[in-house]
Parts: sequence; structure tokens; C-alpha cells
Amino acid sequence: MSNAKRVKSTEKRLKPGRIHAVLTTLGREIAQEIIPAGAVLPPENELEIRFGVGRGVVREAIKMLAGKGLVSVRPRHGTHVLPRRDWSLLDRDVLNWLVGEDQLDRELLLAIQEVRSIIEPAAAALAATRATRQDRQRINAALRAMEESDNQAAATAADKAFHLAILDATHNPVLQGFRGAIDTILSAVFVVAVDSVAGWFEDNIPNHAAVARAIDEGDANKARKAMERVLGLTHSQLSKKSVGAVRRNARPSGSRTLRQA
Repeated sequence: MSNAKRVKSTEKRLKPGRIHAVLTTLGREIAQEIIPAGAVLPPENELEIRFGVGRGVVREAIKMLAGKGLVSVRPRHGTHVLPRRDWSLLDRDVLNWLVGEDQLDRELLLAIQEVRSIIEPAAAALAATRATRQDRQRINAALRAMEESDNQAAATAADKAFHLAILDATHNPVLQGFRGAIDTILSAVFVVAVDSVAGWFEDNIPNHAAVARAIDEGDANKARKAMERVLGLTHSQLSKKSVGAVRRNARPSGSRTLRQA
């Protein structure tokens, strides 16, 4: 193979990773308002130099940003950053960028909880009428893992598995499309959970168990109300806390980690 072909082959293999790097960096800068709404992104040639990539990589990353609603590309007018109201806020990447690396946005977290309060009680009600035996087994297995977890990573994974299993049990492809968003939302909530008041999430275990029990019984109304209690307790606690001061590197102070969002 000639050197030219070898270089071209290497570039082709590296391109997806380079696109992701450019996309993630620009996405975070827009989400964190380092590049504010209304601003124009630097010209392609400047972005090529900054990231050390080719024009194709830059264009593909900007195309993906546009697909997520973060920017508007207009020929001869440049690439403009759009206001937050135009963003795809349930997109997994966008949510991750908004959460930030150092601290959480209190208003965003509460807005996220409002979205959960709309989606998840209805999903629990549907799951109660549609769950298969396998679905119920997955939900109850996640509940047991939540009850038995003894570290933050295990607790987070189990709680996510519980809520995502309920979404899957709706057998509604549109609701299942929220899996990525709910996964990311739960990750954001757990950042606060690590540094929350002792006993907060342990107190929510009975509510989770009530959801699972109602789904086992096929009682949609009970499932909906139980999920509302799960989310209501979390929302009330988040409303009281200074969420913006909670850092992602916080650690639990007790011998048993805090759980259940």
C-alpha cells in the first residue's frame, strides 16, 4: 500500500473520533454559554486549525449540532448559535453538555424533574397493563438490586435499571425513545443524591416497591400514583437544596451510600 493510501485509510478510521471530539467541545461551550446564543461560530478554517482536523470533520460536527437544534447554518451568513428554547433538550448529548462538569443548574434540574413527572407516572400505568412476565422480572430484579446495593455505583445502576425497565414494559416505541434522556436525567439527579440529606433516598425505597407491586398486580391507577410519590419525594428535596453548589466530585459521608432518584 502506498503512503498516500495508508494516510487516507488512517484518516478514515480516525474520522468518527475526531468528529465526536469537535462536536463535544463545541456542544459544551454552547451549552455552558461560553459561546452564547446569537454568537457566530468561527469560520471553518479557524476551527480546522483549532482542532487539527480537516474541513469534512468540522462540517460534519456542525451538521450534528444543527440536528440537535444548537446552531443554524445559513450560507454566506455563518453558523449562528440558537437560543436554548430551540435545542433538543431531551437529546442525550445536549443533556450531558447542560449538566456541566463542575456544577448543576438548579432550574434545569427542577425542569428535568417536571418532565419526569409527566412521562414516568403514565409509563408506570401503561406498564401495569402491558408488562410481560419477563418485564416484571426485570423490574423486580432492579428493585432487589436497589435494596441490596452498598455503594454509589451499584445504587445508581440499579435505580436506572428500574426506571428504564418500566419504560420498556410500556411496549410503546415513542416512550421507549425517552430511554436515553431518562438515563441521562437520572445521572444528573444522582450527582445531587451523593451529597444529599442522610436517609432521603432510603425513604424512597417503599415507593419504588409500591410501583413494582402495582405493576405485578396489573393496577394502572396504583402504579401511576406510586410513581408520582417516587418523583414527588425527589422533587421536594431538590427544591429545598442549593443544587447549584453541588459538585460532581462530591462523596457520600455515611457508611451507606444514598440511593433512589
